[in-house]
Amino acid sequence: MDQKPDVNDTGRPRRRRRSRQETEADLLDAARRLLQRDGVLAGVNLREIATEAGVNHGQIYQYYGSRQALLRASVADLVDRQAAEREAGFWDLPFAERRAEMFRHRIAEPEVVRLEALLALDGDEGVNPLPRFAQTRRSLERDRREGALPPDSDPVAAHVMAAATLVGYVIFREAYARDTGIPLDELDERAERAYARMIAGLTGDSPAEARDGR
Repeated sequence: MDQKPDVNDTGRPRRRRRSRQETEADLLDAARRLLQRDGVLAGVNLREIATEAGVNHGQIYQYYGSRQALLRASVADLVDRQAAEREAGFWDLPFAERRAEMFRHRIAEPEVVRLEALLALDGDEGVNPLPRFAQTRRSLERDRREGALPPDSDPVAAHVMAAATLVGYVIFREAYARDTGIPLDELDERAERAYARMIAGLTGDSPAEARDGR
């Protein structure tokens, strides 16, 4: 005898009860998909996220407490995923090479940068623009110790200003391309070379070394 499917009051198959961890993961996945589909400037509809995740709208507030907290968690989740995909040797690269990697990485994922900026402008004190800073600080200390940064440099300030420059470019790059009349791909290439020269000024490298991407 065939077993009847387990259905709810609407006649639809009843979902398996998920753990809190599974539900949170589903919400973060849904938020990430919608952000990547629509872009952060389109706004984020929490009911749409709940529908996409297949959960009750109220569970967003139960688990995260606010729209900001969900978006912050979504950013953190994206950053964690990207860090896991990054080569294990990233932190062992010298300062200039790490910044070159981050330039390419940030250009490839502009929505993360925009969402971080929107959360910061919205006064979200929980936004974390410098993730894994303890690891970054260790790499910066090694950079100065091994000569990748000058001995009289301020490694933390160098990192902050390099990161801020990159964030500003990523946020406005499409507008820059429009106003200058330069195709976006070409502008990215030219900006990357200019960024390398800026980093060379922090590391003490020669302009030739900057042009070579060293």
